[in-house]
Amino acid sequence: MYKNILPKIDFWNFLSPLDVIVFFLVLAITGASVLYGQHLKTKALKKGSEKESFLDMLVLGRQLTMPMFIATLVATWYGGIFGVTEIAFNYGIYNFVTQGVFWYVAYIIFAFFIIHKIAPYKAVTLPDLVEKMFGPNSAKLTGVFNFFNVLPVAYTISLGLFLQLLFGGELIANIAMGTTFVVLYSMWGGFRAVVFSDIIQFFVMVSGVFLILLFSVMTFGGLDFLQANLPAKHFSVTGGNSIATTLVWGFIAMSTLVDPNFYQRCFAAVNERAAKRGILISTFIWFCFDICTTFGAMYARAIIPTAESKHAYMTYAVQILPDGLKGFVLAGILATILSTMDSYLFLAGTTLSYDLAPKKWKGKVKFHHLGIILVGVISICVSIVFKGDIKAVWKTLGSFSASCLLLPVVYGHIFPRRIKDNQFVFSCLLGVITTAIWRNIERPAPFNNVDELYIGILTTSLGLTFYHLLNRKKEA
Repeated sequence: MYKNILPKIDFWNFLSPLDVIVFFLVLAITGASVLYGQHLKTKALKKGSEKESFLDMLVLGRQLTMPMFIATLVATWYGGIFGVTEIAFNYGIYNFVTQGVFWYVAYIIFAFFIIHKIAPYKAVTLPDLVEKMFGPNSAKLTGVFNFFNVLPVAYTISLGLFLQLLFGGELIANIAMGTTFVVLYSMWGGFRAVVFSDIIQFFVMVSGVFLILLFSVMTFGGLDFLQANLPAKHFSVTGGNSIATTLVWGFIAMSTLVDPNFYQRCFAAVNERAAKRGILISTFIWFCFDICTTFGAMYARAIIPTAESKHAYMTYAVQILPDGLKGFVLAGILATILSTMDSYLFLAGTTLSYDLAPKKWKGKVKFHHLGIILVGVISICVSIVFKGDIKAVWKTLGSFSASCLLLPVVYGHIFPRRIKDNQFVFSCLLGVITTAIWRNIERPAPFNNVDELYIGILTTSLGLTFYHLLNRKKEA
């Protein structure tokens, strides 16, 4: 029955006129939401001073209600759908563990232990918070980390892959075309436009991945079918990888505790309670979403095992869905990418124009627009360097953030006012240097399989401890 499902297809041959109408209708509704966000932003500009208007642009004037908080937070986290489905296609439930379970732990920690600690600072960005916790030098360094952490390289690649599947051509040309479009609407309506577009994209993306799994089960059967048609490693929590490699993703997931997108939405929330409940409800939705994407990609592996892993999920989905729903699900996959890419693009622009900008330019709306354009150009260039490898992007950029920035910030939450400005900078820089060196040298046995993330965490911790002991010795 499933022999007719092909590993490689011309997408337009499988799309009916109804699919095309549905696809562009969803895009039109998303565009209308951006226009509405721009309209509200214009009203805010007329009402307040430039400082108040900039605050509205960055954190929605701290008026983000819980339903909006949930929609924008959930939508922001899944732009790398080609990345997670590729991992699930190749390794099965290993994807659910590394891209799901580890992250749920981080979300819950943030909800119960971080939110109430950051609320009194009334910060606008993570570097702004770090400055109030540690000092100005720490803030600038955090801004640099932030920039690379939220540089939307993985999502420019995802968007390029999506457009390449539909229209053909070179990947880099599709990346450039897609990124230009997102840059334009991200800088046009500010964070308000990002939130309003996320609301539409949230409903479409969640419905889309659910429909793919639903039709998979209805067409081929449930777990018994997958067990009969997949390698045993697809049902192992390590997916055939080592425990150490698997746990690396756990530390990368903990970088959520220093993820500027998380902080920005909490800073924008109407109150602490809305942020806390919003994260917990979002975690349940993410759980359901991860079930759908993981098993959907596993069905793709079972049915078309020779398909290119990056494209397999989308190739499979278009062939099993009825007319009308194909266009809706394609719009859902695109929405998943756009909803993350616009948030990361906007926040990376904020990092340049607010956290790293000279004082005379800080808080200027036009400079923020320039920052977003610059981020778009850099993202395109870096995506060429990584040759379209989304997993490598996550692993590389996530490792530096998790190994160098995570522990100093977490220690700062646990022991307020105990870590000094220069101590923070010293330990982070030590972590960066050792992580970069370990990544690029030939490692001696028996340490050749030790990931650079572990080395970064170790040296950052030692840097904090050494600086503290040296200071105590001087004071004595």
